[in-house]
Amino acid sequence: MPSAAVLKKKNLYFTKLMSLIQTYPNILIVHADFIGSKQMQSVRIELRAIATVLMGKNTMIRTCLRQNKDNFPDLNLDKLVEAVRGNIGFIFVHDPAHISEVRAVLASHTKPAGAKAGVVAPVKVELAAGPTGLDPAQTSFFQALNIATKIVKGTIELTTGVTVFSVGDKVTASQAALLQKMNLRPFTYTMKLMHVYQDGAVFSASVLDLTDEILGQKWATGVGNVAALSREIGIPTAASLPHAFNNGFKNVAALCGDLEYTFKEIEQVKAFLADPSAFACAAPAAAAGGAAPAAAAAAVVEEEEEEEDMDFDLFG
Repeated sequence: MPSAAVLKKKNLYFTKLMSLIQTYPNILIVHADFIGSKQMQSVRIELRAIATVLMGKNTMIRTCLRQNKDNFPDLNLDKLVEAVRGNIGFIFVHDPAHISEVRAVLASHTKPAGAKAGVVAPVKVELAAGPTGLDPAQTSFFQALNIATKIVKGTIELTTGVTVFSVGDKVTASQAALLQKMNLRPFTYTMKLMHVYQDGAVFSASVLDLTDEILGQKWATGVGNVAALSREIGIPTAASLPHAFNNGFKNVAALCGDLEYTFKEIEQVKAFLADPSAFACAAPAAAAGGAAPAAAAAAVVEEEEEEEDMDFDLFG
């Protein structure tokens, strides 16, 4: 049975977590795999004025959320429970306007790290052909990975480029030892933003990358699809009505074009049908622009013809 001190600490954590959720309902859920204490402390200090960072055991977080879901139905804590997977933490943003600033702080605290055995590789690591900087005594590390090498001037050289591991591969002990011998730190670790909890809803962090321009384009595409579908099946909607009115006006204008009947909206159309040349606004400018070169060319041709017609008699 847990001691009184443990129970008191647990209750204090539950109270703090629920207080933060109610006070700051904009929560960034981050993964903190391989984040050191120094890196975590630096993030906390830099975010202190705009956000509150809270870490904890997943079992305690889930227990707290499940115990309080009925007391706070508007918070939809069940959605938040589903996002508690892995080594996660909460960043309670004090003001939604500071979310982008919090993301910038997280991105700025990225630390390089060496490859460790058993870790799933987040990046692809390749070694280029050429010198490795290692002495011949280290040849066994390359032999364990079936990497072809040669000894040139007392150092090991790779005969061809080689891929040590790809994204998603589990790093082996031999691969980790080789990269450590070569003093390579191919991995970088940061507090990775995974989900966002806002107003009782949990959504992917990729939504934060959407701009007003992207949303406008998606909205316009959706409206266009609705209008096309409505026109095809013959059911009018708010999206298709402008197209229906436009097509209707074209039909009326085409019909009235052959009749003497007119009204204000088609007067310009009928005027164009009566005299299209009056609406060729660009034609005079184009003609004026081409008149000068044409006149000059004609003058040159006429001058040449006159020169050819002259009678040159050296003995006259």
